[in-house]
Amino acid sequence: MTFAILSGLFGGLGLFLLGMHMMTKGLRNAAGPALRQILGKWTKTPLRGLFSGFMITALVQSSSAITVAVIGFVNAGLMNLPQSVGVIYGANIGTTVTGWIVSAVGVNVKIKALALPMIGVGAILRLTGGDSRWKHIGDALTGFGLFFLGIEVLQNAFKSVEAVIDLSAFNIGGFPGLVLFVLIGFALTLVMQSSSAAMALVLTAAMTGVVTLESAAAAVIGTNIGTTTTAGLSVIGATYNAKKVAAAHVLFNGATGLVALFLIPIFLRIADAIPAMSGPTHAATGLAVFHTAFNLLGVVIFLPFTRRLVTFLNEHIGKEFEQLGKPVYLDKNVLNAPTLAMDALFMELGRLGEMTRQTCQEALSSKFRHRDFIRNRASIDELTGHIRAFCVKMQHMDLPDQVATRLPRALRVIQYYRKTLNVINEVFKGHPLLDLSLQEPAKSVAHAFRRNVRDILNVAHTPCAEEFEDLDSMLLNLHDHYQDLKEELLLVGAKGDLEIDRMVALLDYYSRMRQMCEQAAKGTIYWSRLRSLNITCANADEENQYAWKPEE
Repeated sequence: MTFAILSGLFGGLGLFLLGMHMMTKGLRNAAGPALRQILGKWTKTPLRGLFSGFMITALVQSSSAITVAVIGFVNAGLMNLPQSVGVIYGANIGTTVTGWIVSAVGVNVKIKALALPMIGVGAILRLTGGDSRWKHIGDALTGFGLFFLGIEVLQNAFKSVEAVIDLSAFNIGGFPGLVLFVLIGFALTLVMQSSSAAMALVLTAAMTGVVTLESAAAAVIGTNIGTTTTAGLSVIGATYNAKKVAAAHVLFNGATGLVALFLIPIFLRIADAIPAMSGPTHAATGLAVFHTAFNLLGVVIFLPFTRRLVTFLNEHIGKEFEQLGKPVYLDKNVLNAPTLAMDALFMELGRLGEMTRQTCQEALSSKFRHRDFIRNRASIDELTGHIRAFCVKMQHMDLPDQVATRLPRALRVIQYYRKTLNVINEVFKGHPLLDLSLQEPAKSVAHAFRRNVRDILNVAHTPCAEEFEDLDSMLLNLHDHYQDLKEELLLVGAKGDLEIDRMVALLDYYSRMRQMCEQAAKGTIYWSRLRSLNITCANADEENQYAWKPEE
């Protein structure tokens, strides 16, 4: 008997979690770029972000997935911190829809009559959809069906629990009892890493009379606070942007839960006065109302102070931001959404390119010292290692075609920048200012060539400028200028105006300088094609705040 009950509990929970996973993944993949557009464009203010977060979370039924998406957008520069905080508010309200679904299904619907057709239709769409959006819609429908079946199995299992285990002993009442069930709700969410699954367990237990309404309300608060553990665990070793979003999530849910704890007595009195919210049969309805109400109250309290919250987070998180070799945009959270991962990779490659081009400019300066280059390159190499590791993780993901076709180009960008640094290391060790001894007209040709190199690097440094479109033709002109310089050097060498060894050294020096410039510029050209130029320009200011400057 005990084995059958445990099997029902674990089996029902397993069906619920599997259904949630399939539903979330299916809806997210079916939405595709639409999710990016909604979060990127419909969150211009914290209030608009609140409504967007609510609508998307209500649809996807995973506040954790939305939180991860928000972190990715903040890292990719498509959303600022105030906007992301608004989405966090909305996601907390959106996740209360789970309680309403459980309440409605548990009371008014014959579950198998709803679930089995969903699973059947979903499976047909999954098998016949090919690579179209219908395949993902089929996954979502199947997930909904398994979600409902899990609720039914849990209900049947909880009806048998009372006969074997006396759970009423946990209903000790009073403030200690409330704290106990807050911890139980928190622990359930921590273990299952799903506040929706924990909510389903609590609501089902309340509907079957296993726990009192007071204890269930405290457990609901615990699940609401426990959802922050997903965000907290996900940002271990992540970027500072991710940590700020997670901190906002923790502060909001923690403060809201504390307020809700003191509202339980008021809630119980209202439930006693309204028959539709009292008794085990209607307990889920009452708890859904309570869950929604205290999250709405939290939004009312926090929304006016969003700017102050953002200022507080910026002042206390990320003071040691200038660690040049550490990624600014890459962390494991965005890997859950391939398009977000590519956005983050694009922005990090932008930082790498900026650091590389700045090093090229320094190499052309008379103040350049190889020992300074070695120190600065250590930071660049460290960042390159992080980017490569991120690319490897992306290669093991199930990438959509639009991302899979761009990843090889990203790897090619890394190779161009690596070759650029190798050229600097090989040729500029002693920084031989060989052209100081040149006479006219060779001196003027050499200076013009160096000026041409600087111009190309400057244009490559501003991909939103009109001149960037002419970068390919500028590289062709650089080749012509190099040929002119080469002929001039050979001519003065043949005349005896320049020692042969010095002439050979100069030819090698300028050939490598041209190679350095070409590799850096080509890397930037390929980088710019990873994403449309208008998006790049829209985020130029965001990117420049992390502009790299070489160490003194």
